[in-house]
Amino acid sequence: MDLKEIQNLIKFVAKSGASEVKLEMEDIKITIRTGSGKKETTIVQQAAPIGLPQVPVAVPSEAPSAEVAAKEETTNYLEITSPIIGTFYRKPAPEKPVFVEVGDTVNSETIVCMVEAMKLFNEIEAEVSGKIVKVLVEDGTPVEFGQPLFLVEPS
Repeated sequence: MDLKEIQNLIKFVAKSGASEVKLEMEDIKITIRTGSGKKETTIVQQAAPIGLPQVPVAVPSEAPSAEVAAKEETTNYLEITSPIIGTFYRKPAPEKPVFVEVGDTVNSETIVCMVEAMKLFNEIEAEVSGKIVKVLVEDGTPVEFGQPLFLVEPS
């Protein structure tokens, strides 16, 4: 299991609302604990041959400071965020028009984009009502769980 898979597992557990998950495989043990107001931390211990000490590795999950600064500037707008990790697409197919443009009015059920994860294309609904003010992600780029995709002026 590589670091990317572990990070994806952390985000999945955080989204699920579980407070603790333990995963034990032949060569690795992982415990993920989440809590309200606490930073989530993953402890990874690789199985070692007898006689060698096991070294725990802590992987804190923190929001980048640039993302925090961007959120402070956009307090008047609602954000449509990515519910999953994957690749962001504005169109249902290359030859089709984009789902929404800046200036379009959306409601909670309007499909605004797709996020492809593990070869599955997931339609993302706005979940808010208002007017699209800004598209924050380039078409075809990777997105993270909770990453803002669009800014919406509430109606």
